[in-house]
Amino acid sequence: MADSDGLRRFVFEGAGVRGALVHLDASWQAVLDRHPYPPAVQRPLGQVLAAAVLLSSTIKFEGTLILQVEAEGPVRTLVAQATDRRTLRGLARWEGEVPDGGGLAETFGAGRLVLTASAPGGDRYQGVVALEGATLAGALEAYFAQSEQLPTRLWLAVDGPRAAGLLLQRLPGPTDDEDAWRRTAMLADTLRDAELLKLGTKDLLRRLFHEETVRLFEAEPVAFRCGCSRERVDGLLRALGREEVDEVLTAQGAIEVTCEFCNRVYRLDRVDAELLFRERGADVTDTRH
Repeated sequence: MADSDGLRRFVFEGAGVRGALVHLDASWQAVLDRHPYPPAVQRPLGQVLAAAVLLSSTIKFEGTLILQVEAEGPVRTLVAQATDRRTLRGLARWEGEVPDGGGLAETFGAGRLVLTASAPGGDRYQGVVALEGATLAGALEAYFAQSEQLPTRLWLAVDGPRAAGLLLQRLPGPTDDEDAWRRTAMLADTLRDAELLKLGTKDLLRRLFHEETVRLFEAEPVAFRCGCSRERVDGLLRALGREEVDEVLTAQGAIEVTCEFCNRVYRLDRVDAELLFRERGADVTDTRH
């Protein structure tokens, strides 16, 4: 049985190749529980969630990695956010009927792939490439080829209760085994979706790479966590300013802000607004400049 809600990193000794495996169960279901996504939307969303966790494991930083697809077809937006603490969240937006089992072009139409890495201190890196290829995995591989010049392969699979992914990446610099990258990628290409979803990490690595010397690291638990909070909502409302907040309260009686990721609703009435602006000593008429 596959490992549940965990990331396992590994390296091929002396080969200049590293890899990672991720299996999402309860964390994936937590995303699905918050929005009624049709199956044709669930599959690409699960794929980008698995991919975001895998890609975050290749970056040595404390912060957040956001993998986003912006497109003009039936599926308009996919967003997956993973952190160095192995937490994730995600969402999708779509319009009309999404073709079930369609390829990248049928599902998304013209679009782009955006990868953003942000650290707490404000450091930020963003890469953008056209959404091209037959699959999301192929589009991500093209991103690394164009933006990072770092050979990377991905295998992604989703069924109802589970999303899973495998990543292989060639490390920069010389290696004792120049053929290792071609060989390991070729072996991984024999992987079937059912094996990726159902086999445990050790069994899967044995199935694919039984003749290779693989060093497997300890499992890292993965969990769904949403970053929304009342403090963030309060900051958003303060940025709008007292005058605009009062206008909305006059028209509606209360302000409700719903987190797109977890569907949590934050409600503010006139008493809350008075406290909100009084606490920070904000201008009683308008905080905008």
